[in-house]
Amino acid sequence: MAVPWLLLLGGLTTFFLGHFVWAVVKHFLTTEVPSSLKHPVKLRVVHCFVLFLMALGNTLEKLRICTMNKFVQFFGDIGAIKKDPTVLVTNMRFGSIPVRLFQPKAMSSQLRRDTYHNLCSFLVRETDSVLLSVGYRKLPHYHHPVLFNDCLSATIQFLRGLETYGVDPSRVVLCGESVGAWAVATIVQVLLSSPSLPKIRAQILIIPIIQAINFCLPSHQKSKNVPFLTREFMIFCLCKYLAIDVSWKDAMLTGAVIPLDKWKKYRKWISSDNIPRRFWSQDLQPEFLGCFNEAAYLETKHIFDVQISPVLADDKIIAQLPEVFLVTCENDILRDDGLLYKKRFEDQGVPVTWNHVEDGFHGCLVLFDWKFLSFPCSVTIVNTVVGYIKNI
Repeated sequence: MAVPWLLLLGGLTTFFLGHFVWAVVKHFLTTEVPSSLKHPVKLRVVHCFVLFLMALGNTLEKLRICTMNKFVQFFGDIGAIKKDPTVLVTNMRFGSIPVRLFQPKAMSSQLRRDTYHNLCSFLVRETDSVLLSVGYRKLPHYHHPVLFNDCLSATIQFLRGLETYGVDPSRVVLCGESVGAWAVATIVQVLLSSPSLPKIRAQILIIPIIQAINFCLPSHQKSKNVPFLTREFMIFCLCKYLAIDVSWKDAMLTGAVIPLDKWKKYRKWISSDNIPRRFWSQDLQPEFLGCFNEAAYLETKHIFDVQISPVLADDKIIAQLPEVFLVTCENDILRDDGLLYKKRFEDQGVPVTWNHVEDGFHGCLVLFDWKFLSFPCSVTIVNTVVGYIKNI
């Protein structure tokens, strides 16, 4: 009986080792680690591990055992949660939407594991605030506009019950990172049409996604191979979320999905001309549209919806938005999304507090308390957000 077990063990070893070798080779063949990043070896190790998990997830998905997204998310959520005696954590539901309420000054109970739990607890403790985290539905089973609708519904329900949670209606702040920041940007615009609700005091946008149209911006060229959001992974996730067939990704990346009339209308807001020259690299390729592909446009035209590209909102909408705390990272492919939105705010007189992290990269925020896997830029972002909230 020992032989079958040895064969099984040998097969599993080969299986895992093969995936790991693939991940390491892929990392060193395709990944760029900018010199401005601190602890580059640490970043390489973490990225190799992420690629390893994604490779395993893809194989499991092909075997119809588990989707890649859920497999990777499981490992992202598996980290130990710190029980903070100063924070009360309550899992609730707003209708069908799972939310988690963080309140200061009480013992935490019934904790579940997820990537942002410790970050939320830290923000509550350091700012003495009440925080609502929305468990919006995710890929691969849910697509646009599910994320937006879940976050909007939860926000509206929370705003209607602020007194229940002891929240000052004049000091409500919406905060998000990456796709979460995209949700904040769109929701804040939509809430302008609901004057009966308490007004949002401020919006905190950390490395936000602001548009899905121009992928030739300087940061898209400079950081296209920088972990953790490479150009390849970004366009794959974007297509999946927007229910666009991945076969159209090249047309999207080259601008072949943009009709000339729409480019003339929106270039004043989304072209590279809006990016300060100090952010242009010496080898920057000129910005131009690919040969227009009408079929590709018809399959992707919803990228021009302001719920997907909030930077396209009219001036009168932008001018009414609450003040902004904006975080961008130098080595992030989405750096220029934030810069485009920053200029729109400034042009319309909306107060902007901007924090640019020179050694930052996409995804560094969630690593802030991962002990030896944490990065200085992670701590910098969290501390600046805390400082901003405390001063409101």
